[in-house]
Amino acid sequence: MRRILRMLGLDDDDVEAAEGAVSPSVIGAGLCLKGELRGQGPVTVLGQFEGDIVLDGTLHVGAGGRVDANITAHAIVIGGLVRGNLSAETRVEILSTGALAGTVKSVSFKAADGASVKGEIWVDQPPVGAPAVKGHA
Repeated sequence: MRRILRMLGLDDDDVEAAEGAVSPSVIGAGLCLKGELRGQGPVTVLGQFEGDIVLDGTLHVGAGGRVDANITAHAIVIGGLVRGNLSAETRVEILSTGALAGTVKSVSFKAADGASVKGEIWVDQPPVGAPAVKGHA
């Protein structure tokens, strides 16, 4: 593999970056999954998911997506329907097409005009001594 990448003009640093890169994942509009989703990198849900989600990355729920889950992620952006307990390191954002029923814990929460939110919202600053959050994911 390294030889092929070098033939394409990529040096060893480019090869190592490509091997260590995390690809975005998508649960497509026609899919319905149940279970546990754990991993790194961004995940977009355009179909349906039921279970538990633990991500070291951003979870995006598209306008047609439906999620019934306990979710822990770096950031959570909701454009579809979500029911469950959400915990985000940086932010939870509900877009105008989004609906949330559940509990949210994060350092930042934003709901656009037209969004539906039913439940508890806990917005707390990170503990003293924790690294500062820079920008949005």
